[in-house]
Amino acid sequence: MLELEHRFRVVDVHARLNADAGGVQTRGRAISPDRLEREMHQAGVVRSVVFPGPRPEGSYVSANNAVARRSVDRPFLAFARIDGPRDPGETASSRLRNLTARRQEHHTSPEDVEQYAYDDRFHGFKLDPVEDGLPDEETLDQLEDVDLPVLVHGGEGYPPAAVADTLLSRSFPVVLAHFGGHPLNRELMTDAIDLLERHDECYLDTSYVRYRDLLERAVMEHPDRVLFGSGAPSSHPNVAVMEILTLDVPEDAMRKVFDKNPSRVIDGLARDGE
Repeated sequence: MLELEHRFRVVDVHARLNADAGGVQTRGRAISPDRLEREMHQAGVVRSVVFPGPRPEGSYVSANNAVARRSVDRPFLAFARIDGPRDPGETASSRLRNLTARRQEHHTSPEDVEQYAYDDRFHGFKLDPVEDGLPDEETLDQLEDVDLPVLVHGGEGYPPAAVADTLLSRSFPVVLAHFGGHPLNRELMTDAIDLLERHDECYLDTSYVRYRDLLERAVMEHPDRVLFGSGAPSSHPNVAVMEILTLDVPEDAMRKVFDKNPSRVIDGLARDGE
C-alpha cells in the first residue's frame, strides 16, 4: 500500500504485536514487528502502543516480556496484558461464580502489576475481560495505586454498562477500545459515548469503529476524550487514519484525536518520548 500523506503527527493507542517467546499461536492476523513498523510508517504513525494477543492458557508474563523486547529501538510502547479470575458477565450465574472466584497462580497478581508499573519497559496495561477474565479487587486496587492507563476491550461480552460498574469507579484512566461496541454494535457505541458525560477518566479509542456519524458525534461532543487507535494488524493503519481524515470535523479536532489526546493520557506517546 502506498504511503499516506497528511500533515498530522499521529500516535496510535491500539496495536497487537504477536511476539510470544513460547511460540504459541494466537488468533488474529499476525505480522512481524518489522512489518508492523513499516505499515505504521506508511500511515504516518510515529509511535504505537503494542500488546500481546490472547493466549489459550497460562500466564502472560512471557508474552509481555517478548513484546517489551521487540519494542526496543522501535517506535513502540509496550502495554502489559493482564487477566483475572472473575467472570465479566452480568448474569446471575456469573455473579454467583464471582463470589467464590479466587486468583490462580497464572492470573495477574497485585505484585505483578507493581512490577510492570515500575519496569520502564511498560507504559500501561491491556485488559480483555471476555478473553482473559477480570482481575480481583486487590489487583484493581494496585492498578489504582500505580495509576497507569488501562486499555480495555469493550463489546458485547463486556458492554459499557459493565465497564462502568467494575472499572470506572476507579481513579486510573480507562481507554475503552472500539468505542465499547466490538463487533460493530451501534447501540453499545452510543452507550459508550454517553459514558463520557459521567466519567472523567473514561476515553474511547477509534479502532474498528466504522460508523462516521458516531465518530463525528464523539469528536464534536467530547473533543478531548477520543484517541486514535488503528487496530493493527487486523486493520491496516492506512485505513484507520483515512477514516479520521475523512470525517466532517475541524482540523484542530483531528489533531486532538491523532496526537494531543493520546499524548496526554499516555505519557510515552508525547513528542518528547520520540
